[in-house]
Amino acid sequence: MKKVLYIALLFVSTVVFAQPQFTELGVRVGAFSRIGFGARGIGMGNAMTAVTTGQLVSYYNPAVTVFQEGNSAQAGYTFLSLDRNLNFLSFTRRFDFYSKKDTLKENRKPRTSAGLSIGVINAGVRNIDGRDNNGLPTGELSTSENQFFIALANRFSEKLSIGITAKFYYYKLYEEINASSLGFDIGAIYKVNEQFTVAVAVVDINSKYKWDTSPVYDRDGVITEDKFPNLRKIGVSYNNKEIGLLAAIDFENSSAETNILRAGVEYNIFEGLYLRGGIDQFNLDNTDWLVKPSLGFSFYKSFGNFVLGVDYAFMIEQYSSADRHIIGLTFNF
Repeated sequence: MKKVLYIALLFVSTVVFAQPQFTELGVRVGAFSRIGFGARGIGMGNAMTAVTTGQLVSYYNPAVTVFQEGNSAQAGYTFLSLDRNLNFLSFTRRFDFYSKKDTLKENRKPRTSAGLSIGVINAGVRNIDGRDNNGLPTGELSTSENQFFIALANRFSEKLSIGITAKFYYYKLYEEINASSLGFDIGAIYKVNEQFTVAVAVVDINSKYKWDTSPVYDRDGVITEDKFPNLRKIGVSYNNKEIGLLAAIDFENSSAETNILRAGVEYNIFEGLYLRGGIDQFNLDNTDWLVKPSLGFSFYKSFGNFVLGVDYAFMIEQYSSADRHIIGLTFNF
């Protein structure tokens, strides 16, 4: 009975967070960590590698944290079908360093800047109907998968910043069956001018799950290793402050031999209100792969030195009984 339950849990928890088709990338471990982060990112089709304005998080590129204005705290929840849950929490801050001779000057520019981003992504599947070999109920089961991350970045010049993220994964699958891993992201951003920015990032270096099934199978248990697909991203963004337009495009190549294109736009329709749209999962190698369009908005209200924001995004999820709805709160202080 335990063998049946373990296999069923592993299958369910992997498939429900996978991509629309059973591609090599879709059935690889860590699918929950590739859905995106928060309403803003998902609303822009996850084309955020080179975006350096607004509320930022190191999920897309650890080098972006040096561009954060003020302290940014974000929390988000995703409404998903099939009893899945996906939650976000992050804090990002920039630290400016000045030369001693400039400390008494007004409107001085920092000599250099550093950035910090910490956060967690939590995912899981609830209400899994447990059955024994005779088909009799054994109770409800659930799984939980988590990514904890901390990112540090440094701005080496007005144009160049480089960052690194350390990510700890913990997967609670069934009873004493669990796995953990330490992985890394590295990224760089180069500001061509006030409007154009280019960026690169390498995601999930060394990330993998190591499984030991001896708690279920006793002496027949084995130790196996599942590696996360390594992602290589290139991004370009265009920011026109005069008309309030932000546009971005990303290209992603993976060790699973996929080539994905993403694009997104954000328009500041008036003070405090932002509208977004994007396209995710445009597969350059497979025209049958269905893209994931998204829409969203944010509204920010200032209360002195404190800014409160409400975020929302909608993304189509093919082959599911319902689409994705992401809501979030943003605090800037």
